[in-house]
Amino acid sequence: MPLSEAAVEHGSHLAAKVAFSAAKPVYTCPMHPEVLQDHPGNCPKCGMTLELRTVTAGANDEENAELRVMTRRFWIGAALAMPVFCLAMAHVVPGLGRQPWVDGNLSRWLQFALATPAVWWAGWPLLSRGWRSIVTLQLNMFTLIAIGVGAAFFLSAAAMLMPGMFPDTLQNMGKVAIYFESAAVIVVLVLLGQVLELRARTRTGSAIKALLNLAPPTARQVTTGGDHEVPLDQVKVGDWLRVVPGDRVPVDGVVVEGHSSVEESMITGEPLPVEKTAGDKVTGGTVNGPGSFVMRAERIGSDTLLGQIVNMVAEAQRSRAPIQGLADKVAGIFVPVVLAVSALTFALWMWLGPEPTFAHAIVCAVAVLIIACPCALGLATPMSIMVGIGRGAQEGVLVKNAEALERLEKVTTLVVDKTGTLTEGKPKLVNVLPAGGFDAKEFLRLAASLEQSSEHPLAAAIVQGAKDQAIVLEAVKDFRSVTGGGVAGALGGRTIMVGKPDFLRDEKIVGLETLEASATNLQEDGKTAMFVAIDGKPAGILAVADPIKSSTAEAIGELHALGLQLVMLTGDNRRTAAAVAKKLGLDAVEAEIEPAGKVAYVKKLRAEGKHVAMAGDGINDAPALSEAEVGIAMGTGTDVAMQSAGVTLVKGDLRGIGKAIHLSHATMRNIRENLFFAFLYNALGIPLAAGVLYPFFGLLLSPMIAGAAMSLSSVSVIANALRLRKVRL
Repeated sequence: MPLSEAAVEHGSHLAAKVAFSAAKPVYTCPMHPEVLQDHPGNCPKCGMTLELRTVTAGANDEENAELRVMTRRFWIGAALAMPVFCLAMAHVVPGLGRQPWVDGNLSRWLQFALATPAVWWAGWPLLSRGWRSIVTLQLNMFTLIAIGVGAAFFLSAAAMLMPGMFPDTLQNMGKVAIYFESAAVIVVLVLLGQVLELRARTRTGSAIKALLNLAPPTARQVTTGGDHEVPLDQVKVGDWLRVVPGDRVPVDGVVVEGHSSVEESMITGEPLPVEKTAGDKVTGGTVNGPGSFVMRAERIGSDTLLGQIVNMVAEAQRSRAPIQGLADKVAGIFVPVVLAVSALTFALWMWLGPEPTFAHAIVCAVAVLIIACPCALGLATPMSIMVGIGRGAQEGVLVKNAEALERLEKVTTLVVDKTGTLTEGKPKLVNVLPAGGFDAKEFLRLAASLEQSSEHPLAAAIVQGAKDQAIVLEAVKDFRSVTGGGVAGALGGRTIMVGKPDFLRDEKIVGLETLEASATNLQEDGKTAMFVAIDGKPAGILAVADPIKSSTAEAIGELHALGLQLVMLTGDNRRTAAAVAKKLGLDAVEAEIEPAGKVAYVKKLRAEGKHVAMAGDGINDAPALSEAEVGIAMGTGTDVAMQSAGVTLVKGDLRGIGKAIHLSHATMRNIRENLFFAFLYNALGIPLAAGVLYPFFGLLLSPMIAGAAMSLSSVSVIANALRLRKVRL
């Protein structure tokens, strides 16, 4: 049962998430993505062939089948139309023009016989779409083609079968002029445009196809009876799978036995293999090295990282940019206006035109209908969006929707989180500085035992630092955590607190001045100082450092070159934040700021008239990512951050922001080029077709030439969009 009627109104609720493989197909229109149905067909609004909402393994066969059908109709139509054209034009060939057969009955009837299948069989897909558009009052490009071709054919057929119905002024020696060659050749030219367009559109999904090809078609399932090769879509969560040397990892999971090195450039961008042993996570689509291991499947199908990337790219390619609203408004009134212009053209030629006035009137009216098809206008935006978002996916830049891509072009200020965005996000314990009277190992044991109950990245660094020294940790009692402050608990009758100085003061700890003085040098060196109190007294400092990513300095230089102002927001200490900002050359820094403060800061920047993008990777960044005009999530961060963002950098590399901005500029420039040429084409083409040059130069635009120009305009828009596949990011 078709879904298109309900989907036009509720498209956002239907197929909100496309399955990665073996999914129920959903077909949509590239020009009207709100049109959805569960089987192939034509768009009820514009008549274009529907295509799969996301590319699947079988999509190529389906696309090629349609392309084969349209290509066959084109070649057969061309074979029929060519002799019709030659017979019709024989009178202009020197030496043939005076031959009696040139305009004889045999020639005319041959044209009729050959043009009929050329128009009604080869051109049936075009004419049927046009008829449907008239019946449903959804006027579109095929309306104009059907009316133009139909007018030329039926007028000629009437001239052949009922010449007596035409006035004497339209007859020459008892014969009325025929236009079978115009009808047949226009159909062939439009079919050629459709074939070229189909070929080009199959290439727009190349980025998704390349991603799909990263997943192997089968997996080696480990069972009590031995290993069995099964199709990938039969793998279930919990299955044990064997990955042998050279294989691609089939799904996301964890290694349970064996060891190997896995090349993860798909995710990290780094070509160096990563060692994997029992307990390590592996990602579907990555390439196994020389070893062999058994893994347990944890995420399959569309839940895998690769599946999520494919879904995100597919959804984004079907989204609509705000700039498309201009094209939609024009297209909405375009066809009725063209019909009116065609009728006016016919009337003016009948009134003012030279003899034979009817012949001139019908030729010009049909030419206006044919040349004015708004296909190029409708394709201008969605084709650029599809190719541009696919190009970004190849570079690890996943754009959530077309609106984010358009907004990114206007960004003037980039707000970045520190931990995990500018830095590695993997802090390490670098200094253990107990106060007088405290043993260093005991001091670290108590602090680390408390921090093992915390989920903060800095806490994990302290715990790992203690384990590296073979310190045995114990469970604490009465654990409590204060967001943005610190943690507290009890162990062996002793009270322990770890956090910021203000947190300790709130807990009635006094005498922190000496520790704060000691922390100054650490903070100015870019380290984060965490203050420890034991049994109500200041006990010392733990210093944690989060290394700056090797690519960060290069990325910031590139972003500055793009004219962006860079602001760092962090909950870290002011001195530490200032040290990092100075080292990287950032324009501004806001430190000791809580998640709510990040949102308020982004709001403040937007209120000042700045176009703000926010980059972050943690759960605490999600609100600010949503508040920014464009949220940019690091792919190495949390799922919540990625869901809140308009752009996700799969490789977690800040240089990806520069790529995303370059992509935005290139795509929006490409859209404007397409719209400009589409508007220019119609602005020039319609007057020419109407005969505006005839009074000055005696020139008329043949409907055949109009058909060729119309087809070439659509193909040129697609060809221009495909240039984005080669754009340098």
